Amino acid sequence: MTTDDTKLPAWRRPTEGAHRWPAALTVAVAIGLQLLLPDRLVIHPHWVLPALSALLLVTLVGLGPRRAAGDHRHARKVALSLLLVVSAGNAGSAVLLVGHILNGSIGDQAGPLLAAGASIYLTNIVVFSLWYWEFDRGGPAARAAGSREFPDLLFPQMADPKLAPPDWEPGYLDYLYLAFTNATAFSPTDVMPLKPWAKLTMLAQSAVSLVLVVLVVARAVNILH
Repeated sequence: MTTDDTKLPAWRRPTEGAHRWPAALTVAVAIGLQLLLPDRLVIHPHWVLPALSALLLVTLVGLGPRRAAGDHRHARKVALSLLLVVSAGNAGSAVLLVGHILNGSIGDQAGPLLAAGASIYLTNIVVFSLWYWEFDRGGPAARAAGSREFPDLLFPQMADPKLAPPDWEPGYLDYLYLAFTNATAFSPTDVMPLKPWAKLTMLAQSAVSLVLVVLVVARAVNILH
């Protein structure tokens, strides 16, 4: 590392990279949430998507169980395959839930409806947090290499270096927080999307979250009354 590199904040220079285990843990939680959904809200057979997600997760952890820097050449392909599988499963569940609500076939109990809606909503947060984590400035390995000069997502610590120590760089929990706040506020909060992909991804997440919240809550309120 050159003298000039040491003067740059961590997110602008090569580092060891972020740990994979927080992302792996949240994927495991998402798989568990998929398994808890009722049969009519999942793509059949019920076990296929969770099982494939678990297999890809184990493979990914085996390729790079600690740091994301210096990824195995197939690790990113595995990570994106995992993300696509989990995303497809949750998207299918969301479509099925909305369809049942619109045709009135979801049942007459508010509790199970709210539980199913919450499971899909939380999985949606996990899925989008992983999209942000995998694509911001080229992904975990590219961020560790410090090869991108300009950010795709502008965190407050990037805008003002006084808000963080020189070794700060965004980790998975920062992207999970971004996904959570975007899903609850339906708009950016403290993290600003700068690139078109980031804006469109945040727009898509807000739209999905809004539809889920409005339809599930409205239906639950209707059942209770």
